Amino acid sequence: MAISLKKGGTFNLTKKEPALTKMMIGLGWEMKPGKNIDLDASVFLLGSNGKVPVEEYFVFYNNLKSPDGSVQHTGDNRTGAGDDDDEMILANLGIINPNIKDIVVTVSIHEAELRMHKFGLLQQAYIRIVDVDSKREILRYDLDAEFNDYTDVEFGRLRLEEDGWHFIASGIGSNIGLGGYVDMYA
Repeated sequence: MAISLKKGGTFNLTKKEPALTKMMIGLGWEMKPGKNIDLDASVFLLGSNGKVPVEEYFVFYNNLKSPDGSVQHTGDNRTGAGDDDDEMILANLGIINPNIKDIVVTVSIHEAELRMHKFGLLQQAYIRIVDVDSKREILRYDLDAEFNDYTDVEFGRLRLEEDGWHFIASGIGSNIGLGGYVDMYA
């Protein structure tokens, strides 16, 4: 059974799942009836200075793979249709560049300002980590309704600490757009 995290909760992946190397980070959401929103998942692989070492460590719909091959975006889902994960990120902890200390997973609404879209038009948003080899869901963080007035959310992050990789259910809403995240981390 998967661990369910609350906002700010942390899970030590290395200690509690020592065999885990290949994971799928699944992001899901449902649209409120009659709504159509294009959400974009993005991943920033950060060094100890809190910045991407080179721009290719920003993985998103126009750059689907990190230069070290450790993180891969499976592609943009423009409708959010279906019951499973809407966008997926594959990560191999065993081959991540040793200079990477944080992997930040964000979701932004495409053209949010132009279309006047906010996360309040969504329901049942979540991030989960699945062991690729066993297909077992390890943990899940369900985002609640506190993001109604935001256009972007940092869903979670993987952080390398002295005792290994930890998942942090960050749940930080903003209105900076994807460009704002790029400015923050690039």
